[in-house]
Amino acid sequence: MSTSRQETSRGVLYAVGAFFIWGLFPLYWKPLHDVPALQILCHRIVWSAVFVALILLLQRNWGWLLAALRDPRRVAIFAVSSLMLSLNWLIYIWAVNEGRVVEASLGYFINPLVNVLLGRLFLGERLTRPQAAAVAFATLGVGWLTLTAGSPPWISLSLAGSFGIYGLLRKKATLPSLEGLALETFLMTPLAAIALLWFNWQGQGAFGQQGTATDLLLLGAGVVTAIPLLLFASGARRLKLATVGLIQYLGPTIQLLLGVWLYNEPFGNDRAIGFALIWSALALYSGAGLLSYWKQRRLQQA
Repeated sequence: MSTSRQETSRGVLYAVGAFFIWGLFPLYWKPLHDVPALQILCHRIVWSAVFVALILLLQRNWGWLLAALRDPRRVAIFAVSSLMLSLNWLIYIWAVNEGRVVEASLGYFINPLVNVLLGRLFLGERLTRPQAAAVAFATLGVGWLTLTAGSPPWISLSLAGSFGIYGLLRKKATLPSLEGLALETFLMTPLAAIALLWFNWQGQGAFGQQGTATDLLLLGAGVVTAIPLLLFASGARRLKLATVGLIQYLGPTIQLLLGVWLYNEPFGNDRAIGFALIWSALALYSGAGLLSYWKQRRLQQA
């Protein structure tokens, strides 16, 4: 197997692992429904920074940090990516604990098509006819959901947009996965730590006030956050953005099943029609991608 194919295989493995873990995230955040979403977000940021700092300490891998901070362009990219990531986390946590897991899952079904558009606009990746048709079908699906609900599915669109931009920025970033995640969390940690201190000073802090189970979940947020992000960043650097989008179906599928079967969220006919249009778009997009992949493999083997 060539080096390129080995890297692609590794990228697929990393990406599958990341999206499988993300698919199970509602099981982690639901027990924290009594904690405000903003506090959970701040704990995620702080404990993620602690976790990656420990890894860097064990590896004695700090030499890159000063050089990275001296590069204004790099800092700017990571500042925006950390902002997009934090926004995505906040919206998702809020949605899960407000009983809107199904709507959150829709955002991650839409995201692969957002990735296609971003790849076309910013990375020069060609938008094929099947991909263009898939985007059109997805637009119809979102339009139908907006019409029947009376308002746009803002949770879904916000999640898709923020994570799509995050993926694009990580694709353009020049740091390895661990160092990149470290820089992102380090940039956001001062704000998150100040916010937690403010909550505690106001008597609104959840940590130490709602039992050992809650405290452990908040502490563990750093580990469960960092591991899939490291996997995702490693996978994204080895794969085309469109390929990452294809693998991403795993995460929202698990979330949708949890929302409907475990949490008994509504999934009526109107919502089913909207999802069906988006699933049709994804089927068209993924089918065209697989056909192209098989053709390339046959040419390579000929």
